[in-house]
Amino acid sequence: MRTRNRLSAKGAASLGAGKFADGAGLWLYKQERERGKWVFRVTVHGKRREMGLGAFPDVSLADARKKADDARAMAQDGLDPIKEREKARRKAERNMHLLNDIALDAFEARKAELKGDGKAGRWFSPLEIHVLPRLGKMPVAEIDQIDIRDTLAPIWHDKAHTAKKALNRLSLCLKHAAALGLEVDLQAPEKARALLGKQRHETKNIPAMPWPEVPAFYKSLNDGTVTHLALRLLILTGLRSAAIRFARLDEIEGDVWTVPAERVKGRVGATQPFRVPLSGEALAVIEQAKRHARDGFLFPSVRKGVISGATMSRHMERLGMEYRPHGFRSSFRDWIAESTNTPHDVAETAIGHTVGGAVERAYKRTDFLEQRRALHERWAGYLTAKADNVVRIG
Repeated sequence: MRTRNRLSAKGAASLGAGKFADGAGLWLYKQERERGKWVFRVTVHGKRREMGLGAFPDVSLADARKKADDARAMAQDGLDPIKEREKARRKAERNMHLLNDIALDAFEARKAELKGDGKAGRWFSPLEIHVLPRLGKMPVAEIDQIDIRDTLAPIWHDKAHTAKKALNRLSLCLKHAAALGLEVDLQAPEKARALLGKQRHETKNIPAMPWPEVPAFYKSLNDGTVTHLALRLLILTGLRSAAIRFARLDEIEGDVWTVPAERVKGRVGATQPFRVPLSGEALAVIEQAKRHARDGFLFPSVRKGVISGATMSRHMERLGMEYRPHGFRSSFRDWIAESTNTPHDVAETAIGHTVGGAVERAYKRTDFLEQRRALHERWAGYLTAKADNVVRIG
C-alpha cells in the first residue's frame, strides 16, 4: 500500500516549484512557492487520469485529501471521478433554472393552445401578479409546498378563483421544468393545496338568466342600437361575446357564419373554423346591424375598433340585472336539455364546445350543421313567439 499523508500544511507552504506526492495518488504541483494546484492521479478502466482538485493555497491540504478520498472511492466502484464530477456540475447548472425563466418558456410553449396566442394575458397574469414577485428568482428545483403555501395564502380565501388559477399555472410550470429534465417536486402544488385547506369562498358560476325569462328580455332589445343588436345575435347563436364583438361581414355567406377557430374559446387548437347556422331571425338582426358596420365589423365602437367586452354587460347592469351576457350560453344549453331531445354531441357543438377526444374527432368530422340549423330556428322561434311547447329534435 502506498504511504499516505507525506506532506504537512506547513511543509507544503514552504515548498518551491515542482511536483510533490502526498501519497495514494494525491500530488501538489507548484508553479512557485506561493502558487500551485492539487492533482489526483487515478487509473480507471486501464486509463491514467489526472483530476484537478483546486488551487493551492485556496484549497487546504485537508480539503484536498478529502476530495481525493471521494474520487478514490468512485474509482474503486468502477466510476470515472472526472466524468462523475462533470455530470454533477451539469446537473447543478440545469437545476439552477429560475422560475421566471421556466414560466416564460412554459407560456411560450402553450401560446398555440391559447386564444389569440395568449395576448390578452389571462394565462400568464395569475403567475405574473401573484407568484413570480415572490418565487420568480428561485431555482425551480428548490420550490416546495411551503414556498407555494406562503405565496398563495394571502389570496387563497379572498381571491379564491384567482388563487386556483395561479396554483394551476404553477403546476404546469413545474411539469414543463420536469419535461426539460430538471429535478422538481411535481407534487408540491397538491401538497400546498392540502396545507392551504378548503377555500371559504368557492368560485361562483357566471349568473345566467333562466331560459323561460329570455324571450321577454330578447323582445326588450328593440331600439336597433349596436348594443341591442349585438346582444340579440349573442342570444340567438349561443356564442361568446368575443365572437360576436369581432363579427365581420366577410365571414357570413348565405345563412352560415364561419367564425375563425381562435375566436371560439373551447375549440382552441381546432384545425377547422366553426360554422354557425344562422336562423331567419339571426339574418334579420345582421341585416339591421349592417347600417352600423365600419371597416368590415358588424358591431363597431363609437370611436374605433369594436365594442368592448363590457358594453353588453353594462346594459344589463343598468337594468338592475345580476345576469351577464356570457350566461345566455347556459340559458340556451338549459333550454336544449329541458325542452328538446337533442343528442348530447349536437347540443354541445351548438354552443361551440369540442366534443370527444382527439382520436374520436379524427374519425367523426361532422359539425352537425343541418341538425343545428333546425335547433337554432326553433330557439329563435321560441325567443320571438315565447313558445312554451316542448320541441323534439331528432
